[in-house]
Amino acid sequence: MSGSSAALQPPADAGKPIRHPDAPAPGELLGAHYEHCFGCGPGQPHGLHLEARAGEGVSLTAEFTVRPAHQGAPGLAHGGVLAAALDETLGSLNWLLRTIAVTGRLETDFLRPVPVGATLFLAAEVTAVAGRKIYSTATGRVGGPDGPVAVRADALFIEVKVDHFIDHGRREEIQAAMNDPDQIRRARAFEVNP
Repeated sequence: MSGSSAALQPPADAGKPIRHPDAPAPGELLGAHYEHCFGCGPGQPHGLHLEARAGEGVSLTAEFTVRPAHQGAPGLAHGGVLAAALDETLGSLNWLLRTIAVTGRLETDFLRPVPVGATLFLAAEVTAVAGRKIYSTATGRVGGPDGPVAVRADALFIEVKVDHFIDHGRREEIQAAMNDPDQIRRARAFEVNP
């Protein structure tokens, strides 16, 4: 991405990202990390309902269709909604690393309008890891996976302990997620949160 700030440039000694051996296989749908997540949760009536699939290495693809509830200007997606789609896509990469991480910085470029009814085709990858810092990039295209780029972003995620969510989240939601009998769903609920 042109014009990224220095904070989004990995240091010279950053390592190559390594896909966790238990990560979903390439082509596998990741599913929602939390039912009530605005980005991917099916329990959010006006959410993005973004669906992500594991790719090769530490990459993935995702899609979401812009609905009338997502518009800013008449008939066009709100820029904040597009930034949320990029953030959700980039955050989903952390499941391939099996790392709990939060968004530390997100820089977006808006290159063309995305109309209501359009599907945004997103592709993202982790580019480097340096200690607790995870560097990643994403693009969103309209008209198909090879269509013109409408949005793009670079991001820095910071690895955190699950205590981050317990200390800062609302007690009722934390307890409900922790009581979920599905171990994978319970772990994924705390996977990423800005």
